[in-house]
Amino acid sequence: MAEMKDVHIVEIPVDEEHQQKLIFAMNTIAEIQNHPLAEISNCPGHLLLLKLWQSEENLFGRRIALKESRMVKICSYWKVSRQLQREKNNDRALTKCIQELRMKGASFDLSKEPLSGKRIKSSSISCAPFIQAFAVLEFRGVIMALPNLIKGIICYKLES
Repeated sequence: MAEMKDVHIVEIPVDEEHQQKLIFAMNTIAEIQNHPLAEISNCPGHLLLLKLWQSEENLFGRRIALKESRMVKICSYWKVSRQLQREKNNDRALTKCIQELRMKGASFDLSKEPLSGKRIKSSSISCAPFIQAFAVLEFRGVIMALPNLIKGIICYKLES
C-alpha cells in the first residue's frame, strides 16, 4: 500500500480538434498501406515488371526525342515520321499498362503485355497527305509545288 500512495494518475483531456487530427492520421496510414503501389512493392514479380516497363518507357521517350530531332532533315522525313508515330503508339500502350499496374497493384495480371502492335488512334487531327507534301516542298518554292498540289487535291477528292 505504500507504493500506491506514491503513484499519481493524471488525466489529459483530449479536445475534439486533436481527436480529429489523430483519426485523420490513422486513416491516412491505412490508405497508404492499402494503396496499389504498396501492394506492388510487396510483390517481387509486380515490382520487377513495373521497373522494367518504366525503364522501357524512358527508352521510348529518348527514341521519340531523337526521331523528332531527325525529322528536321527533309530527305528522311517520311520514314522518320512513320517510325516516330510507331514509337509514340508503343509508348502510349506501355504507359497505359503502367497506369493499370499502378492502379490494380497485386491483382494485376503478370501475363499482360502492352499492345504495341495495335494502332492507337491519335487525338490530334492528321492533315491530308497532299497538305503534308505541300508543307515539305514549300521551301523549294510554291510555284514548283503547285502542279503536285493540284494533282494531290484531285486524287484526294476522287478517293473520298
